[in-house]
Amino acid sequence: MNGTTRGTWHAPGRVNLIGEHTDYNEGLVLPFALAQGITVEGERRDDGLLELHSGGQREAVELEGLAPGKVKGWAAYPAGVAGALAEAGYLVGGATLRFASDLPSGAGLSSSAALECATALALTDLYEVKADRRDLVRVAQRAENAYAGVPSGILDQSASLLCEADHALLLDCRSGMSSRVPLNLGDHRVLVIDTGVRHSLDDGRYAERRAECEEAARLLGVPALRDVKDLAGSLSLLVDPVLRRRVQHVVTENHRVEATVGLLRAGAVPEMGAMLTASHLSLRDLYQVSWPQADVAVEAAVKGGARGGRMIGGGFGGSVIVLAHRERLPAVRQAVDAAYAARSWRPPAYLEAVPSPGASRLS
Repeated sequence: MNGTTRGTWHAPGRVNLIGEHTDYNEGLVLPFALAQGITVEGERRDDGLLELHSGGQREAVELEGLAPGKVKGWAAYPAGVAGALAEAGYLVGGATLRFASDLPSGAGLSSSAALECATALALTDLYEVKADRRDLVRVAQRAENAYAGVPSGILDQSASLLCEADHALLLDCRSGMSSRVPLNLGDHRVLVIDTGVRHSLDDGRYAERRAECEEAARLLGVPALRDVKDLAGSLSLLVDPVLRRRVQHVVTENHRVEATVGLLRAGAVPEMGAMLTASHLSLRDLYQVSWPQADVAVEAAVKGGARGGRMIGGGFGGSVIVLAHRERLPAVRQAVDAAYAARSWRPPAYLEAVPSPGASRLS
């Protein structure tokens, strides 16, 4: 086979520095890509079959008649990409794709979006289809929403496809417009703490939060919660205390994204820690998506010398990030480990998050 019929691609996972549950409210997010992600090796095939391999599992999907709901489990994500590409008018055919990951699944680092984006690059390259990366973001989102049944926004796919090394991506989830913000951490580091609690975005709780936000926007007469300008006045119009909490989180979280961008551009990295902790408290108390291991990790890390920290991802499990001076990292880890041990919890896993390039073809 020649170079157009075989190849290897990589799509990274992401850390969302700040801006949680704002994406499907058409708000602002600030993710960066990780070095870790999903790698796929693949080649074309001429029988209209999508053969998928991952961790000893094999799934075969007929492309003819592929539609939402026809494929279940992990294979729905890459199969959904093939289906969404066809819906968007991109002509791709069968392929054998072999996936490998160094990204923990369910840790809130967006392994599902990395899987989608790696598949999108592989299929479009294999069939020499020219597609703008912003269009592939929407293709990957369509795969996750319609084929995998997860009502996510465009945060994860945008981070995987659009990020650059040493930068965060300021993304407006309404317009799809983005700008790159230098992420010069200096002597500070972003440490990912995998709490070991696994979550699934298709268990209904994520969708419930989205539905609550949509109902609040309807009651307030705005297209989305990013359009709420008078927070106090809007809260006074809502009777349901749950909806009031959801609105307060989304509006203040958008403000925290803007403040964090300002701090980064001013080189005030340590001060960013307070924004992270404020975000965590809002996610815990107002959006109610945190979990005990995340709360303990944030509190212990700050007591151990971190500048701040917060849960990341959809919630109910996954990871926490903390910002700390590199010399304080051992003390931070020791404090978190001790807090877990005191509760007879398994020790968490740690990963230093390095702002890395977006998805690319490796060979």
